Amino acid sequence: MTMTGTATSFTAPEAVPATPSRPYDPRYDPLLAPDPGAGRAYAPTWWVASAGTPPEDDGPLVQDIDVDVAIVGSGATGMSTALYLAQEHGIRATVLEANQAAWGCSSRSGGQGQNASGRLKRSQWIARWGLDTAKKLDAEIRAGFENFKALTKQIDCDAFDGGHLYLAHRREKLPVLAAEAALMRDTFGYATRMMSAEEVRSDYCDERETVGAMFEAEGVGIHPLKFTFGLLRRARALGVKVHTSSPVQGWQTIDGVHHLRTPGGTVRARRVAVCTGGYTGQALSPLLKNRVMPILSNSVVTRELTEAELKATNFRSKTFLTDTRTLRFYYRLLEGNRLQIGSRSSVSGADAEAPVHLKLLTDAIARKFPPLANIRIDHSWWGWVDMSHDMMPRITQPDASKKIWYAVGYGGNGVSFSTWAGKRLAERIAGRDAGREVFELPIYDSPLPFPNVMGLVESQAFAPFRRMGQRMLYKWYWLKDEK
Repeated sequence: MTMTGTATSFTAPEAVPATPSRPYDPRYDPLLAPDPGAGRAYAPTWWVASAGTPPEDDGPLVQDIDVDVAIVGSGATGMSTALYLAQEHGIRATVLEANQAAWGCSSRSGGQGQNASGRLKRSQWIARWGLDTAKKLDAEIRAGFENFKALTKQIDCDAFDGGHLYLAHRREKLPVLAAEAALMRDTFGYATRMMSAEEVRSDYCDERETVGAMFEAEGVGIHPLKFTFGLLRRARALGVKVHTSSPVQGWQTIDGVHHLRTPGGTVRARRVAVCTGGYTGQALSPLLKNRVMPILSNSVVTRELTEAELKATNFRSKTFLTDTRTLRFYYRLLEGNRLQIGSRSSVSGADAEAPVHLKLLTDAIARKFPPLANIRIDHSWWGWVDMSHDMMPRITQPDASKKIWYAVGYGGNGVSFSTWAGKRLAERIAGRDAGREVFELPIYDSPLPFPNVMGLVESQAFAPFRRMGQRMLYKWYWLKDEK
């Protein structure tokens, strides 16, 4: 709970020594747990297995400290915020990470860097805000993508600049894709084009479900953990401190100073940025309570494909793919010729280990690439996606009277935009946002909304019923996608 006013005394917890990594908790649930743990091991992802030795950090906090800026979360958003604060504004932030560096989304995502952020397409931007705002938002998102693309050339992260294929899994989806492709070309100036199923199968891969596709040239697939490790190295070289095993377990605001209590000491910060994505706990701050809906996504990576299997599936490119299901599948061939595929998972952390969620992905492999049916799965994991209730992120200061900012709500499309969000967040923290037109865009000029019903009524009172609604929506989406 955040409290304001003058405090007569404040007793910090006694400093504790660093502890060895605690076991990974596969049932962790940000809607229920008070924090993500302290010093927990990484999820068993392919990214963790193949990223190499993690870069050095500053270890757990072991004493009380005073800082100018504290950043909560060491993923791509938190580390890029810290990097740009130091690089462009001369501010050396202190980053607090509950577990290991880049432990959340940045070590579990699909690594698909799209020219997007949030779940809405450009046609939906126009419907919601009008053409003028949609064009300005497109320019901002595109600037973010180009910035991300430049970073992938500077950081060793297995980047593949091959665009994005959006595959229609049913014929009735083709007109929708064709309309979006035309809009992207005629209104926003992209070279987006439609492809036949035969073109996809001959030029990219023999994906058996597709009946056609929309191709976007803007898309870079990356190794997300190598990428975030690269951001961390660059930030620490500029004097940024990164304290792992240091979850924020209490937050008081006393005479305008934020007291962030961790197991090993309290950080007293004049300014705080929250960059915790899908791992934003309900107890962290009232400014974020019930404003992010964590959604589980599953992912698997197979063993290496043999030459015969590569020939049978006709993989000719590492361009990443998604399909047109509402609960979409995302997939691609990785460096080393392993297939990665992901999609939705359970509703709660308690059910995350149920075999049915793994079967959803292995069944999809068999449908999409029959020669790979029953292929061995070497890595299987899940992670929480930060879904906002209006499907768009926010990079904002939600209360002008409090020196607190956040950048969350990417909805699964944060791989590329998270670094630009960090750049914009750094500008806001440094006070360089006043009077600038770009910060009047919808993703910057308002806080994350509370839950809503059919987009008509917004209220925090709906929060306890969100998972009930999610279960019902999953059944409806399945019927709409598959029947």
